[in-house]
Amino acid sequence: MPAARRSEGRPDRHLGRLAALARPGSGTCWRVVEGQHHVSTLPLVDTLAEQARLEQLIEATKPSLPPECRGLDYLLFTPFRYRPYPIGSRFRRAGMTPGVFYAAAQVETAIAETAFHRLLFFAESPATPFPMNASEHTAFSVRYGSAKVLDLTRPPLARRRRDWMHPTGYAPCQALADSARGAGVELIRYASVRDPEHRLNVALLTCRAFRSEAPLERQSWRLRLSAAGIQALRDFPKLSLDFGRDAFAADPRLQGFDWAR
Repeated sequence: MPAARRSEGRPDRHLGRLAALARPGSGTCWRVVEGQHHVSTLPLVDTLAEQARLEQLIEATKPSLPPECRGLDYLLFTPFRYRPYPIGSRFRRAGMTPGVFYAAAQVETAIAETAFHRLLFFAESPATPFPMNASEHTAFSVRYGSAKVLDLTRPPLARRRRDWMHPTGYAPCQALADSARGAGVELIRYASVRDPEHRLNVALLTCRAFRSEAPLERQSWRLRLSAAGIQALRDFPKLSLDFGRDAFAADPRLQGFDWAR
């Protein structure tokens, strides 16, 4: 019996230690989604009034929102809405698991993450040719803040950098996120694995970490795939990013990638 009591106490002590590492943090982060300037339902109707009604009907069929997400713009709450989660990601297990809002401290890092995942799609579909036209994306920023933030880039958690930055093995990060939620942590800061410069990413574990109800700024980006790599273009303010063929070569899923399409 004494041994059983000690075993039951270990999770509480572990969560207590993790909670003690959490610190207040705030800032602005960027997330990239598919281009938001197209209204997909508009071609299905004749008038704007009909389009508004159709959107209402579609909204009524979707899963209900967690209470803490109500009142937020859909771009913010969407990652927390849908379950089951089909494929696990760095801080979220597959299945009926709580949502995670992945973003980056700089828009360049968010674009690098998007470029990698777009390339990964073609790696998993080797017979699919590159599209003739560039894909269109919207980058948006939002403020975040919490009294309980874990920073994996600072000691002592930075000692496990190899675990947090494994290109394909997410188990340590998922276990950490489970424990972090149990300790009341609302946000995790970590180095981007996909950004060649490994700049800062953030993972919001709850809508309570948002400090703005809607995006603060939006940017339009285009991503073009070619035999030379991926080119990312922003018209205003003008900026171009070039991800060469070796930019994401550290990920084993991209080894032997066929660039001649």
